[in-house]
Amino acid sequence: MPIRVAAFLFLACAPLLAQTRFDGTWKMKMDTLRFSGAPEEYFVANSMYQCLSCVPKVDVKVDGTDQIAAGHENYYDTIAVRVLDGRSVNFLFKKLGKPVALSKETVSADGRTMVEEFQNLGGKEPVTGKAGFVRVGDAPAGSHALSGKWQMRSIRNDTQAGTLTTYRSIPNGLRISDGGDSFEAKFDGKDYPLGRDWLTTVSLTLVDENTLQETDKHQGEIMTVSRMTVSRDGKTMAVESLDNQRGTTMTYTAEKLPSRTRK
Repeated sequence: MPIRVAAFLFLACAPLLAQTRFDGTWKMKMDTLRFSGAPEEYFVANSMYQCLSCVPKVDVKVDGTDQIAAGHENYYDTIAVRVLDGRSVNFLFKKLGKPVALSKETVSADGRTMVEEFQNLGGKEPVTGKAGFVRVGDAPAGSHALSGKWQMRSIRNDTQAGTLTTYRSIPNGLRISDGGDSFEAKFDGKDYPLGRDWLTTVSLTLVDENTLQETDKHQGEIMTVSRMTVSRDGKTMAVESLDNQRGTTMTYTAEKLPSRTRK
């Protein structure tokens, strides 16, 4: 894209804008992902699917048609569930009639492990991958094999999309892009819109020069609180993200990409 004169002048003056230690593009190291907290719990029987660990709970028909998922509008507003066989179930999530995610969950023959193949469509590029779970709670008698409690043990993206986050300094704040959402917020703890309306907001607090805290809300309710801490050498960043609704925590390490490899 051609660089306009105004943009060129802005870039020429960029050194006058103090950069933070977060500036640049960071790539999630998938092998460092760790999860803690309550397991996921499902119940599939009598032509119904229930996600008992979801907040709020999901309780819909298993007929492959779009069912209302009240309370989840921040991510999706309908869910279609279809049982493929005795060990596999398909899911289609939509928002405003548009698919935002697909997944297929398949339980192993011995019923002790489960693999979720997922595709997230909400960003500029689809994010595809697989997540591995182990059973920590048995399926009730007479229910589908997917029923019971599952703890995530691993996750892998098959695409680079979804693993990159870019930070760019703005006056007393940051512009953050993860390939899907892109927003600007100042280090004042105030809520800034994540998108075109104020239903979903984000606030930033610069704890110190190495530590940033981000709080995401939906309709004023705190959804996630994340803390990013850059290492002394500036090459890695430790990330801890708390799901405030479910009380689960995800941690991982991100590495800073050299300038020539950033997008």
